[in-house]
Amino acid sequence: MGQHRRVMVYSFWFLAVALSLPLLVPSAAATSDKAWTEIRSPHFRVLTNGSTENALKVAREFEELRWVFANRLPGARLDSGASFLVFAVRDVETAESLVPGLRGADHIAGLFNHGWEKQFALVRLDTFGGNGAKEVVYHEYTHHILNMNFRWLPTWLDEGAAEFYGYTRFEEHKIFLGAPTVRSRVLHSHALNTIEQLMSVTPRSSLYSTEFFYAESWALVHFLIYGQGMEGGKKLDLFLSLLQQGMEQGKAFRQAFGEPKEMDKAFSNYLWVGSIDGMPQPFRATVLKGGPGINEKQFVVKTLSMAETRAELGSYHLWLHDPKGARALNEQALKDDPKLGLAHENMGFLDFADGKDAEATSEFSQAFALDQNLYLSLFAKTMLSSLANSHTVNDMNTFGATIGKVLQVNPEFAPGYVQLARLAVRENDLNAALLMSRKAEELEPTRAGYHLLTGRILLLMGKGSEAAATARFVADRWEGPDHNEAVELWNNVPAGQRSTADAILAVSPKDAQVVQGSVKAVTCGDKGEDWKLVVDRGGRSLTFLRKGGFASGFSDTLWYGADHFTLCHHLEGMRVVVYYLPPTDNTHTGDVAEIEIRDDLPEPLSQH
Repeated sequence: MGQHRRVMVYSFWFLAVALSLPLLVPSAAATSDKAWTEIRSPHFRVLTNGSTENALKVAREFEELRWVFANRLPGARLDSGASFLVFAVRDVETAESLVPGLRGADHIAGLFNHGWEKQFALVRLDTFGGNGAKEVVYHEYTHHILNMNFRWLPTWLDEGAAEFYGYTRFEEHKIFLGAPTVRSRVLHSHALNTIEQLMSVTPRSSLYSTEFFYAESWALVHFLIYGQGMEGGKKLDLFLSLLQQGMEQGKAFRQAFGEPKEMDKAFSNYLWVGSIDGMPQPFRATVLKGGPGINEKQFVVKTLSMAETRAELGSYHLWLHDPKGARALNEQALKDDPKLGLAHENMGFLDFADGKDAEATSEFSQAFALDQNLYLSLFAKTMLSSLANSHTVNDMNTFGATIGKVLQVNPEFAPGYVQLARLAVRENDLNAALLMSRKAEELEPTRAGYHLLTGRILLLMGKGSEAAATARFVADRWEGPDHNEAVELWNNVPAGQRSTADAILAVSPKDAQVVQGSVKAVTCGDKGEDWKLVVDRGGRSLTFLRKGGFASGFSDTLWYGADHFTLCHHLEGMRVVVYYLPPTDNTHTGDVAEIEIRDDLPEPLSQH
C-alpha cells in the first residue's frame, strides 16, 4: 500500500539514512542561472552543470553496472516503467540548491528518489571518485533492479544484495564484483546476530536502522555466494527461486542451505578464521573481464535551453514534494518557452496537488498536445475526466482506447494496466481483468496492492481459495496498511474456501478504536497544520481531528499513487479505515492515530 514517499539520503560515513525532507527550499536560482548539459547513453540520461567529461564517466559507469546485472541475472528486467534521470552536479553548493533541507551538507555524497512514475539519482562530481560517493547511489540502483524482478525479498537479503552490488569497482577492461563495503569495518564491534535473527528483521525493526545490520547482511550475502559449499551462488539462486514461488523464508532457507543454526558457525568461520587483529581478512571478489565495451564517444551530448534546464530541475523539485521550488522554476520555464510540454506537465501536477483539477486538466492537455511522448499528461488528463468512472459503453470504449495510447508510449507503465483491469471489471469481463492485473503485478512485483487487486478479481471469479492464498502471501510478508488490506481480502473469502492455517489478524495502533466509512470532507489549514476528516458512516457524520503526527496509507491501485498523494485533496467518496483515540474534548469523534484509504473495485456493468 502506498505511503508518503521517502527520499534516500546518504553520507560518506553512513549509507542508510532515510529522511522525509522538509518543504523548505533554498533559492533555486543557483542551479538554473546557466544552461545544463544533457548526456544520453544507450540506457541513461545524465544532466550536469559541471564537466562534460566527468558526466560522461558517470553515464558510462551506470551502463557498466547495468551490464553487470544483465550478466549476473540472465533474463532479468533492467528497464522500468518509471523514467530514470541522473543529476551529476558540480559541487555541494549545487546539491544544496537542488534539494530542500541540505544546507551545510558537505558530507552528503548522493541522493536517490524512488518515485513511482519518475526516479532520480543525484551524484556530486567533486566526490564521485571517492570512497562511499558513487557506491551509495549504486546501492539504491540495485534496489531498483531487485524491485523490478522479485515480488518480495527478506530485508536482510534486499539490503545485503544492494550493498554487494553497490560496491562494484570499475577499472579499464575489468569489473570487480564483491569488493568489501565500507561498513565491513564495524563487523568486529560486537557479536554477530544469528541468521534467524537476521531473517526476522523488517524495516520497522530497531536493528534495521543500524550500520551493523547492513554490514552483516552484506557479509551474509557474500558468504552465500563465495563460502565453502555455496557453489558460487547457485544455492542462493535456489533460495531466491523458492521465495518467488511463495515458500516461507525459513523453509526456503533450510531447503537451499540447511539449518540456520548450523550455518551460523560456518558464517562466523567465514568472517573470522584467518582474521587479522580481529578484522576480517580480505574477501574474495569476482573479476569480470572485458565488460560491455562501452564507448563514451557514442553518447549524445546536448546543451539544453534555459527553458529546458528549468523544466528539468523543476520536475526534480516536484517529485521531491517541494512545490514552491518547482512552481518558481516551471513558471520561469514557461516564460522562456510557452510551448515547452514538460513545463506544462509539471504545472499540471502542481495544480493537481492544490486540488485545482480544472487547471490541472488544462495544463495536461497542453502538455500532451505539445509533446506526445508525455504519457503521464495523457494518463492524468484521462483519469481526471468523467471517462474514468463512466459505465456507458461509448465512454468505456474511449477510456480503454486512450489508456492504450498511454501504453503505446510506455508499455511498462503498470498503472495503465491497473486501469485496464478496473475497466474490464466494469465491463464484467473478469478474464480480461485478471490478465491486466497479472501484467501490472509482473511490472511492479513489490507493490503489495497489485497482488491484492489480483486477489479481489479472483474472488469475483469465484476462485476463493486462490484469492485467500494471495491474501495470506501479502499478509505474511508486508506490514502496516498492506497487511491490513490483505486481512480484509482474507475475511471476504468464504470460510470454507480459506486454508486451515491460522487466522490473519489486522494490526492497529495501541489503544485505538476503528471505524470504516466513506470520506465526506477533508479540511487542511494553510500550512497543513490543522487537519479535519469527516466520515460518512451509514448517513451519520463522524469528525476526526489530527492531534500530532499519525500514519497514513492507501491502496497501491489509487491512480495518482505515491508521487501525488496528499491528505488534503481527492479523497472525497473513497472508503476509509480510521484508527482513532478518544477525543480530547466533545467537539469531535476522535483523534486520528492512523488512516487507510481503500481503492475499491468498481461495480460491473450488469449491476447498472
